[in-house]
Amino acid sequence: METKRFTKNDSGFICQQCGRTVEPLGYTSRNHCPFCLASLHVDILPGDRANPCGGLMLPYRAEPDPKRGYVLYHRCTKCGATCRNRAAHEAKVQPDDLSLIIALTAGEYLWKPNSK
Repeated sequence: METKRFTKNDSGFICQQCGRTVEPLGYTSRNHCPFCLASLHVDILPGDRANPCGGLMLPYRAEPDPKRGYVLYHRCTKCGATCRNRAAHEAKVQPDDLSLIIALTAGEYLWKPNSK
């Protein structure tokens, strides 16, 4: 049996890093906060919410991608796992903070664990 590689799970949430309310994107799974770019380590496959870790994932790098705009890199503060996520800086509802994404591409946006 084939496992789905992506599950649309586009629900809103309260960011565990900055405390702001994040609205659904409307077209794909929103997996990080558009205001601080933090995420939670909750997926094994995109959108499945099946990872028991649940740790805070902070962005540590971003790269421009000609097909995807920008790709964000997150590291889990609990288990150290890393993942890549497409930025939503062109979203109609709560777009990702482009100034933070650009700072990440320059290596200027560094989080300290549990900083708010």
